[in-house]
Amino acid sequence: MKDSDCIAFLQWALPRLRRQWPGYRKVRGQVCKRVTRRMGDLGLQSIEAYRARLESDPAEWAVLDGLTHITISRFYRERAAFRYLCDTALPELRTLASPEPVQIWSAGCAGGEEPYTLAMAAHEHGIPVQIVATDADPLQLERARRARYSPGSLKDLPAQWRASYFEPEGDGFVFREDLREKVELLQQDIRVEMPTGPFHLILCRYVAFMYFDRALQDEVAERLLTRTVPGGFVALGKRESWPPGVPGLTEVRPGLRIYRVAPP
Repeated sequence: MKDSDCIAFLQWALPRLRRQWPGYRKVRGQVCKRVTRRMGDLGLQSIEAYRARLESDPAEWAVLDGLTHITISRFYRERAAFRYLCDTALPELRTLASPEPVQIWSAGCAGGEEPYTLAMAAHEHGIPVQIVATDADPLQLERARRARYSPGSLKDLPAQWRASYFEPEGDGFVFREDLREKVELLQQDIRVEMPTGPFHLILCRYVAFMYFDRALQDEVAERLLTRTVPGGFVALGKRESWPPGVPGLTEVRPGLRIYRVAPP
């Protein structure tokens, strides 16, 4: 598929999935490769034929929706954010939650890199945590259960963490099983289902506020607020921002994209 055809197709299709084109501009190649493979599976020779298939077969939209999931992830992604979460937010939440464990939810956890990063940080600080990690993609959740990663996935981690929490296996590394057990993995689509909570920390990074349309972003934000305890944190990706139409959170530091609910 030519890039111009890819762009035109996504600009046509994404709004019908309640997704927004700007979020996909830099990652469109990942989606269009999947669409091209899907066209081959269906025996279709052109993107126009696939558009016609979508118009005639409503069930195909659900297939396309699955092809739009972006799975880019790695441990300690965006170091400044994780330094704050690990060194400042978690110790503060330990005091807030005491004597109970800190409750954490990683939404759109992909292959487990994000929740496992928090599990390592909690272990380093001696902070008891309970972590729920959700993703809509069963293949990504299976990757999280295997917990085997390439060296590139670990490149941002502190060297001590790489040495302490991973075992070499072939050309990759396997995350320690005892810390894996601290993370509950669930298949959930954040648009229709969320864990009940409440949570002291919610990570919703590059799931809703990059790819969903504005109205859907507002809906998700309102539901996240109902699951965040007073004094708790919500972390987004650095290229995202909390919807201005949903009050109740304050950014802890300009540009960090970590927000806090007013303390009790």
